[in-house]
Amino acid sequence: MRILVNRIIRAASLEARLYERVRADPKTLDQAAVVVALSGLAAGVGAMGRGGLGGLFVGTFVALSGWCLWATLTYLTATRLLPGPRRITDIWEWARPLGFSAAPGLIRVVGIVPLLSEMVVLVASMWMLVAMVVAVQAVDFSATGRAVAVSVIGWLVYLLIEFLWYAAAGVA
Repeated sequence: MRILVNRIIRAASLEARLYERVRADPKTLDQAAVVVALSGLAAGVGAMGRGGLGGLFVGTFVALSGWCLWATLTYLTATRLLPGPRRITDIWEWARPLGFSAAPGLIRVVGIVPLLSEMVVLVASMWMLVAMVVAVQAVDFSATGRAVAVSVIGWLVYLLIEFLWYAAAGVA
């Protein structure tokens, strides 16, 4: 447990070396999944401030499904739309660092405080974007500009889908 907490802190601190290590270690896949799940749950708890108990369920679902969509789009963009010099064939090599890029999303739990909700969501989203860029660089060894482009494409779709899901559920 202490190792996971340490890795979450290092991932949220945008430590490139951590992202490189989890990319190379297949045993960290379970931990990456836990980070994504905790980040989604934190978003759900934070959404309770806007939508009560329904916000918990909607917020968790939207955060988890939105993050999965974002990670998938990032992978597809990097491997199909804007392929880099390194040929990536192992999706799990992507899943581990991208999973840890959800670590900054844990602050969304603070969104339960109504006056802080929108600010926390905004900060978490931007922080997660930067973490995703670091994760993409760890996997793809690409230039920063390419890592930003690959990450931002998925992030913009993620934001749009997240907004639409929340609006449809009446939690936005």
